Amino acid sequence: MTTIALQVNRRAVEVSAEPRTSLADFVRDELDLTGTHLGCEHGVCGACTVLLDGVPARSCITYAVACAGADITTIEGLDEDEVTTELRAAFTREHALQCGYCTPGMLVSARDLVLRLPDADERRIRVGLSGNLCRCTGYVGIVRAVQSVIEARRARNIAPLADGGRISLGPAGSGRATFSGDEPRPARQVSAPASDGAALVRISDFIPATVLDQRFTLPHAPTRVFAMFDDIAGIASCLPGVSLTAPPTPERVEGMISVRLGPIAASFEGAARVERDPAALSGRIVGVGADQRSHSATQGEIRYRLLPLEGGAATAVEVSIGYTLTGMLAQVGRPGLVRGLAKRLVAEFAGNLDRHMSGAPSGQVAAAELSGWSIASDVLRARLARMFGRVFTGKGGAG
Repeated sequence: MTTIALQVNRRAVEVSAEPRTSLADFVRDELDLTGTHLGCEHGVCGACTVLLDGVPARSCITYAVACAGADITTIEGLDEDEVTTELRAAFTREHALQCGYCTPGMLVSARDLVLRLPDADERRIRVGLSGNLCRCTGYVGIVRAVQSVIEARRARNIAPLADGGRISLGPAGSGRATFSGDEPRPARQVSAPASDGAALVRISDFIPATVLDQRFTLPHAPTRVFAMFDDIAGIASCLPGVSLTAPPTPERVEGMISVRLGPIAASFEGAARVERDPAALSGRIVGVGADQRSHSATQGEIRYRLLPLEGGAATAVEVSIGYTLTGMLAQVGRPGLVRGLAKRLVAEFAGNLDRHMSGAPSGQVAAAELSGWSIASDVLRARLARMFGRVFTGKGGAG
């Protein structure tokens, strides 16, 4: 395994990967950026095109380790890009996509043409897009879309960029120094705790792929609830499937969370950074974890804020849970199942926390492992109940 440090969509990333891992597999499997599509995997179809140091590049034939120190932009990183926004609108208007599989790579290449070409020359656009294959549209709508954006921008006196902003000749990324394996860098994944109890893990900020907002109430004053959140061991005892693996500190906690998604059981071992704002009665927990058995990894962020209710006698707890999941569980766990798991986690945590603060014996607050199967069975039971309810209601009405 080789540690790769680079910028992906304006975010610093350090992740370990096999030397033969392609950049396409790297961004898809390690960073969960699945907007980059794989087609031929031979650098022919262009579906996997991303920006490497601002230049379109085939990510399927580019080794991830060769991109150490580079600036990578995938289609997800162009959400707020002005040119890409105009191209998306033009693609819709000109019916320039059907199945959409080639579209992410097509947009990346088209953006480069819009930046470079001085005018909407059809021949040059077709030549520029010749490395991006489409089996649906016949290219007419795509060419018209690119032409319309170039014409509109030139009409607004937006001049083309010489060479699309390129500052050096050669293959994309060729100006980067090669990564030296003699200088080990910390990886994103979690290593086993050292003998002194300190986890060998670096916890960095990240942009969650999914964010879920939850809210629950507690019949306790906000100041008391906030003080309870300082009790890391007590909070951990209220979280389903969570156990501590080392004595916590006010700024850091190391532990494990056990979950079950579909047929796969996983135990994510890792660490989290704890931040608090007593003045605002709010806090933030940023953590990373890895499950060696399923080869899955996760980054998580929990933000919470406490609001007084009933004149300060009760508390509303607003929770925002953000996460990015990679590996086998990202493939097996459907988004709906993961959302259900997070909702169940918050619901059980709220109940356990209330019992803990009310003085319930520790045995009555024990948190069990979270299971996606129980969520699925709850959904099934609810659907069956609604179905039979409609049947019997219909019979009663007919009688």
